[in-house]
Amino acid sequence: MSQPEGPEAREARPLERLPTREGYDRWAAIYDSEDNPLIALEEPRVVELLGDARGLDVADLGCGTGRHAVRLAAGGARVTAVDFSAAMVARAAGKPGWAEVRFLAHDLTQPLPLADASFDRVLSCLVLEHIEDVGSFFAECRRICRPTGFVLVSAMHPAMMLRGIQARFVDPATGAEVRPASHTATISDYVVAALRAGLSIDHLSEHAVGDEQAARSPRAARYLGWPILFLMRLRPS
Repeated sequence: MSQPEGPEAREARPLERLPTREGYDRWAAIYDSEDNPLIALEEPRVVELLGDARGLDVADLGCGTGRHAVRLAAGGARVTAVDFSAAMVARAAGKPGWAEVRFLAHDLTQPLPLADASFDRVLSCLVLEHIEDVGSFFAECRRICRPTGFVLVSAMHPAMMLRGIQARFVDPATGAEVRPASHTATISDYVVAALRAGLSIDHLSEHAVGDEQAARSPRAARYLGWPILFLMRLRPS
């Protein structure tokens, strides 16, 4: 296991800022294998908040490498997965069970090609920071969600970006730190956008790296005590 890097090593790296799609196309090769403390913190909490989706229609908006979509399909959900990164989806397509997922290539900053009130669960994980107009995005989530369903959103905690930290990875081929385009927001930006879209808050939580996670992950140890994850479960109001 590698040791945590000091600030000098990180600052010495070349930096590449890329459009979101291009950045995630580059990230795809290592996305599932790298030490990512945000994903480690997020996945079990999403599983808990989503609950049993067997027999339900689920939209996974920004499915990436299919980490949630494949699991949900294996559990008996009817999953429609949406993403615009061809390289990320190619990784998803190589996973057992992907054939059971209906996939749509689409840019989430545009209106969704999905029918009104067609999903029991609308899932969007670690996507919000890459969407500038979150009001329109939440409105689309509300539109496709059935009245008895809910929308579940996970996001990098806005406090991270206020400290100058955003979604990023080190390209093993070049040694450069690559940053897909992101947009700074606050929790109130997300909450107000969701409420204005006609959604009510059923659950809201913030999660920080704790001692146990820091002991397992050198990368997580750098953020010990920081809130790095934000979760909202929203219901049509």
